[in-house]
Amino acid sequence: MDERARQDFAEFVAARSAALIRLAYVLTCDQHAAEDLLQTALTKAAAHWGRIHSAPEAYVRQIMYREQIGLWRRRARRPETAMAQVPELPVADPASSLDTRLALQEALRSIPAGKRAVLVLRYLEDLPEAQVAQILGCSVGTVRSQTHKAIAQLRSVLPTLGLSSTEVHQ
Repeated sequence: MDERARQDFAEFVAARSAALIRLAYVLTCDQHAAEDLLQTALTKAAAHWGRIHSAPEAYVRQIMYREQIGLWRRRARRPETAMAQVPELPVADPASSLDTRLALQEALRSIPAGKRAVLVLRYLEDLPEAQVAQILGCSVGTVRSQTHKAIAQLRSVLPTLGLSSTEVHQ
């Protein structure tokens, strides 16, 4: 990479890292995993910087989506780890906004990876169904059905948190 390309890449990273780390966090639900995901995506983007200079953010986001989906798929193939004792689950206090936020985060984690990716792309990234389908490599109908199922699954969990559907959309 020549000096001008290095400078362009450094400027891109400085300007867009905050937005990209937020996306990575929503995809991974873990700060450390989000940092790793973003680092992987930026490393791959740097290797192809000469080809992607016209739309680098779209390229980096695409890498992040595909890397995370690949990770979810690899985890699905891994067997569960047996434990001597079942760990106790924390009980959330609906009166506390922090506990509500954590419970909502847990509800999002309970959604299968593919459905969560569809929700992130549709509602966080605000992408049209056709573009989500292209990114995930599926049909528009699959995006629609996965979105519907994911929202229904979230709504089934949210009443136990004391949240109405209008509070979720705010």
